[in-house]
Amino acid sequence: MGEGGDSSAPGSEQLRLQLGQEKQMKEMLELSIFELRNTITELEKRLSSVEDEGNEWKTRYETQVELNRQLERQTGLLQEKMEHIRGNPTDRLSSIRSFDQMPVSSLNQLLKQLEEEKRSLQNQLKDYELRLEQEVKTSATLKIAEKQKTDAVQFERENQILRRRHNVPENQRILDPKKGPIKKTAGVKQLPKLKH
Repeated sequence: MGEGGDSSAPGSEQLRLQLGQEKQMKEMLELSIFELRNTITELEKRLSSVEDEGNEWKTRYETQVELNRQLERQTGLLQEKMEHIRGNPTDRLSSIRSFDQMPVSSLNQLLKQLEEEKRSLQNQLKDYELRLEQEVKTSATLKIAEKQKTDAVQFERENQILRRRHNVPENQRILDPKKGPIKKTAGVKQLPKLKH
C-alpha cells in the first residue's frame, strides 16, 4: 500500500510537470499569435504607405518626363541656331561676314537678345539645381521618417513582449510590485487648500 501511494505521487508530479510545460507552450503560442497580428498590422500600414509613395513617384516621373521634353525642344532650337550661325559649311567666315554687314543697332539688339537668353538659361539651371536639392532632401526625409517608424514599431513590439513575459498589464503602471498598481486616487489633480 505504501508503494502504491509512492507510485501515485510521482505520477501526479509528472502530470504537474506536463501541465506546466503545456502552460508554457500556451503562453509562447499566445505571444507568437500576438506578434504575428502586430506584424500583419505593420505590413498593412506599410502597404498603404507604399501606395502613397507610388503616387509620389508617379508624379516625380511625370514631372521628369515633361522636363526632358522641354530640354529636348531647347536642344533642337539651339542646334538650329548653331546651324544658322554657321551658315555655309564651306565658308567658315560667313557668320562673321553676316555680322559685318549688320548695322550697329541690329547688333546691339541681337546682343541684348542673346544676353536675355543667357539669363533665362542660367535661371533655368538654378531652378533645376534647387529642384534637385529639394528632391534629395525629400528623399532623405522620407528615409529618416521610415527608419523612425520601424524603430518605433520595433520598440513597441519589444515592450509588449517584455510585458507579456513578466505579466505586466499594459494599462497599469506599477511603482512597487509588492503594493500593486497605482490607484487612481493616488494621482491628486488638486492640492488641498492651506489654512491661514
